[in-house]
Amino acid sequence: MAELILVLDEGTTSTRAMLFSADGECRGMSQRELTQSYPAPGLVEHDASEIWEKSLACAAEMVERAGGAARIAAIGITNQRETIVFWDRQTGQPLAPAIVWQDRRTAALCADLREQGHEAAVQAKTGLLLDPYFSGSKIGWAMRNWPQLAEAGDRLAVGTIESWLVWKLTGGLHISDASNASRTALMAIGSGGWDDGLLALFGAPRAALPEITDSAGRFGETRLFGDPIPICGLAGDQQAAAIGQACFAPGDTKATYGTGAFVLTATGTTLPTSRNRLLATIAWQIGGQRAYALEGSVFVAGSLIKWLRDDVGLIGAAAETAALAASVPDNGGVYLVPALSGLGAPWWRPEARAAITGLSFAAGRAHIVRAALEAQAHQTHDLKTAFAADGFDWTCLRIDGGMAANDWMAQDMADLLDLEVERPDSVETTALGAAMLAGLGAGLFDSLGAAAAMRGGARRFRPAATADQRRARLDGWARAVRGVLID
Repeated sequence: MAELILVLDEGTTSTRAMLFSADGECRGMSQRELTQSYPAPGLVEHDASEIWEKSLACAAEMVERAGGAARIAAIGITNQRETIVFWDRQTGQPLAPAIVWQDRRTAALCADLREQGHEAAVQAKTGLLLDPYFSGSKIGWAMRNWPQLAEAGDRLAVGTIESWLVWKLTGGLHISDASNASRTALMAIGSGGWDDGLLALFGAPRAALPEITDSAGRFGETRLFGDPIPICGLAGDQQAAAIGQACFAPGDTKATYGTGAFVLTATGTTLPTSRNRLLATIAWQIGGQRAYALEGSVFVAGSLIKWLRDDVGLIGAAAETAALAASVPDNGGVYLVPALSGLGAPWWRPEARAAITGLSFAAGRAHIVRAALEAQAHQTHDLKTAFAADGFDWTCLRIDGGMAANDWMAQDMADLLDLEVERPDSVETTALGAAMLAGLGAGLFDSLGAAAAMRGGARRFRPAATADQRRARLDGWARAVRGVLID
């Protein structure tokens, strides 16, 4: 009897498959690292074939763990957003590298469009800003610079990662769910369709784009594992995390600390408008009804710790950071602004570069590591200020993602934000959200509210810092950020 849910969770640095029961228990996980390519400063690429092959291998392991495809009721897919894939409809093979969400190659193009006065219209239609982060400018750049794409003609298919995986799983179904489509800067998120004016602005070919669908439903099936398994849930990773955190009511807020950090506040069926450079996005679409969220995006979070480990050699493992941070009484005046891929919300300065300030002979390795962890709370506080100015202040912050497992960081977040921080017992809420959508699409649940039973319990961190301690930290951070924003 089909009773399990298989989730493909395709991230920036790895891809994995996870097996869930309907009560939210994780029955198994298989994970493989992905190759990161940096062909030039600011450029980040993936091999879409590698993503597919490793995702398929992970899925096959979990199907075997389940006892066969017949035991799996549905597949849910969640993915790194804004990363774009170009492939041949006939061969099913990539035609070019996948351009990753972190890639900044279109920064000059976006700046030109902004100077020409296009940003207000883009934001009104898409909820997004003119930034190389989003897929539209990436697609336009690729169409102009990679001749093999134009040469492919009507064989060309373009899509975000979930679109690519669905195509490969089903052998040719070309769809994208509304949550992912809303991150391309090509979709009018109020009406829910591709917008001709946006397609023309960025130079994206409509014929190559997928059909926009709901986030839950029966979208097709795969027969690659024997018995057919329906694909029933699709969502971008941050929207999936919001669902996994049960952020359903307007005002519910979650922050995911993975490669980057992303805060979403649910706004219900109300399409929010930001005056403080936050983003409006589709949280999910079910039965043609769109639910929205206000979002703040930080480009560098867990990738900062990875950089300290792999490139700088300051730590041997991420798990060391909590003890190192706690080994000193404070940051010693050291601040780390992690603009390794520019600064995201609310600054949106792709040209900004990282800096470590306040160093002296009294500062050591522990102070720099502590500053790296503190940077997560500092960046989140910048977002909290912007959300409040837009009328969506937080009363509680639900955190998840790999970095959220760090107790020291979770408590520091509560201290600096002066806010209760809630962490679920399982921080794998992104995969859980995809499982909830797939369960809903397969008929295992009759609503997202019913699916929320999969979330389980949570631990709460309450603020303990004084107002003076918070103010000293924030003043030091403001000085450090000003240093990287100098034109």
